[in-house]
Amino acid sequence: MEFTAGGQLEVRLSPDDVGKRVSVRRLTGDSAAGARFADVVGVLTSWHGGVLSITRKNGETVRVDASAMVAGKLVPAAPARRRGPSATFTELATVTARAWQPLESEQLGEWTLRAANGFTRRANSVLPLGDPGVPTGEALAYVRRWYAERGLPAYVQVSTGAEGTQEVLGAELAEHGWELDVTALVRIAALAPVGDLDAGPAEADVALTRAADAAWMTRYQRFEKPGPEVEKVLHSGPSVWFATVPGEEPGKAAAIGRCVVDGRWAGFAAVEVDPAHRRRGLATAVMAVLARKALDEGASAAWLQVEADNEGARALYEGMGFATHHSYHHYRVA
Repeated sequence: MEFTAGGQLEVRLSPDDVGKRVSVRRLTGDSAAGARFADVVGVLTSWHGGVLSITRKNGETVRVDASAMVAGKLVPAAPARRRGPSATFTELATVTARAWQPLESEQLGEWTLRAANGFTRRANSVLPLGDPGVPTGEALAYVRRWYAERGLPAYVQVSTGAEGTQEVLGAELAEHGWELDVTALVRIAALAPVGDLDAGPAEADVALTRAADAAWMTRYQRFEKPGPEVEKVLHSGPSVWFATVPGEEPGKAAAIGRCVVDGRWAGFAAVEVDPAHRRRGLATAVMAVLARKALDEGASAAWLQVEADNEGARALYEGMGFATHHSYHHYRVA
């Protein structure tokens, strides 16, 4: 990481650079014991009171005292390393929202407040795709009241790591006392290679339906007892397909999956396998069969969302060609 100009360390940043991607080197520890430096790369989300806030790609915010900064500069946006289709953040955010619709929603400027009786954070959080039309503090106060009226905790979904995302909003939420709760990755891939996957004999057992039956719902691990909001959210979307691999017991599923086809995009979710049936290629079979159906309907690109700490799922999808487009984080009101 090069900070020098003519052999000298330089700070080439100012408060006017808030919102831009920066690289900062700061002095850490006791300088009397020997100079130690640490580097931070991310979006400069605030600079006031002599303190810089820099939000890294993973959503973590690092605060740097300006007096400890020994070098700093603007850096270009991280090079795209994704494979497969190209996509803007706004396009993907819109498509993913249509695939998982709440029971009710309300616009606050360009923010969408969503609620579904508490079923999943995605359907019970604010999707901020622009300006709320009022100061951030006032918007957040309204959000808290709106969710409190419905007996729900208030969440705001903030994205990082892609063009047009909301690192500055994430820093503002932290300053207002909101806490980072969970981080997930939005991953994309070309659809045809997923449809070309060969899972062997397991593919013959995959059944596709337009509605989730009792066996599918029993395997889905996102609730204890499904209320009406569960089926409404699961069946929302332009063209929804459910995949089921029957289990050995009647009314039980060995594996399931869900796919929503929306124009050129096919969104995959709820791919789950009974622990007793793992390592038989069932997840691959479910993905491949759903992908072929989506290809038949004219889709060419695939997306999915996976929690950042789900190493098993991340490895599975990487093997299918999925690469991270951006991250999103749910902030919960303290």
